[in-house]
Amino acid sequence: MRRRQQPPLPKRHGLDPARLRLPEQGDWATIRDHLVDRLPRVPAARIDELLDAGGIVDLSGPIAPDAPYAPGGAVWFHRDLPDETEVPFDIPIVYRDDDLLVVDKPHFLATIPRGQHILQTALVRLRRELDLPDLIPAHRLDRVTAGVVLFVINPARRGAYQTMFHKRTVRKVYEAIAPFDPELTLPRTVRSRIIKEKQVLAAQEVAGEPNAETWIELLEQRDGLGRYRLRPLTGRTHQLRLHMNGLGIPILGDDFYPVLTDKSVNDFTRPLQLLATSLEFTDPVSGAARRFDSARTLQAWADPQGWRGRH
Repeated sequence: MRRRQQPPLPKRHGLDPARLRLPEQGDWATIRDHLVDRLPRVPAARIDELLDAGGIVDLSGPIAPDAPYAPGGAVWFHRDLPDETEVPFDIPIVYRDDDLLVVDKPHFLATIPRGQHILQTALVRLRRELDLPDLIPAHRLDRVTAGVVLFVINPARRGAYQTMFHKRTVRKVYEAIAPFDPELTLPRTVRSRIIKEKQVLAAQEVAGEPNAETWIELLEQRDGLGRYRLRPLTGRTHQLRLHMNGLGIPILGDDFYPVLTDKSVNDFTRPLQLLATSLEFTDPVSGAARRFDSARTLQAWADPQGWRGRH
């Protein structure tokens, strides 16, 4: 197996530097010219600042501002970080050994860096807080979904644990709070075709061969609300939210379905009432039966008035 090339810059805030390959073909006179062309969202003045400060490097070290273009080479640099509001919730540890770390992720914390969420993500915070620079998630939850997430500490075990999720051999169970409909027959299996287009926030159900399947059952109901158990058999984007909405019982706190609303990412009130309650699988390394459970409860069921907001 070909070993991954180690970047010539150290991690910063638990993050690897970005690597940019220089194409074999091109008529740029300098590496700077290529970077200005290749990174249109980064002002040319900022690229000049990075070059002057030695913040853009190749395998030989910092690149000079007038360094000639090097076809087929590569450069590394740390991207500027977005302004982020701290997510004011802890990440409880459910289990840890030499290979695995299982946490009980809070609502509003993304699993991995993406877009405007970089430092305030479970991965970066755990890498820094636990001094685990090689930590990587075996799967992920949506930012607004809480519950159990499995991370891999030992790089040699990444493939084994990530493959479980790709092959869908992990039994996942969720709970959700949504309206109660006495006319709805449950339990049932919901199947549909879900697509998610790039640059479009919401996914959608469309006609065609089903690619998403969820088992849904009602656990209990009171005061017009139901507490539901959801077992996804596939892993499409927003699958559980779409399937509940398709039944006419959208999950409480859902800002995408049925209507996309403009909620600030800094608003930590009224979280989506969806919780990944457990993960269960046969360990691909030891062969042992594993089960990890969330200690969280959904606020709209445990404290409906508090979830809605006291006046």
